[in-house]
Amino acid sequence: MVRGKTQMKRIENATSRQVTFSKRRNGLLKKAFELSVLCDAEVALIVFSTRGKLYEFSSSSISRTIERYQKKSRDLGINGKPGSENFQHVKEDTFSMAKKIEHLEVSKRKLLGDGLEICSTDELQQLENQLEKSLTRIRARKVHLNHA
Repeated sequence: MVRGKTQMKRIENATSRQVTFSKRRNGLLKKAFELSVLCDAEVALIVFSTRGKLYEFSSSSISRTIERYQKKSRDLGINGKPGSENFQHVKEDTFSMAKKIEHLEVSKRKLLGDGLEICSTDELQQLENQLEKSLTRIRARKVHLNHA
């Protein structure tokens, strides 16, 4: 089934817009966390709401990540060659990131119990082991909170 491209536009209803913002923001923060854990990536995410409220996530120090970004930007501006070479590098990074995101989406769906039809017995065993480890950590944290 081929879906037509829909034009994205601002949600006019303020309540619907706020609900969508909250859901999308939480999803984005979760994805940033997953990317940092699964791929051992240094991730920093900064979101300001329309009311100016700050939401942020950083896999390390957000200040250090911003400094690293600024240094990299300066280095590319000074030492990098503008034009097709940088464009190709950005294109490759974008493709690589899209593949990683796609992989994260598939992993997430599998952990939620969707898309398991294509999994081998070994893959299903790995998922089960991963979920059991997570459940053990969750239960330990719950016990810790109840006894604190």
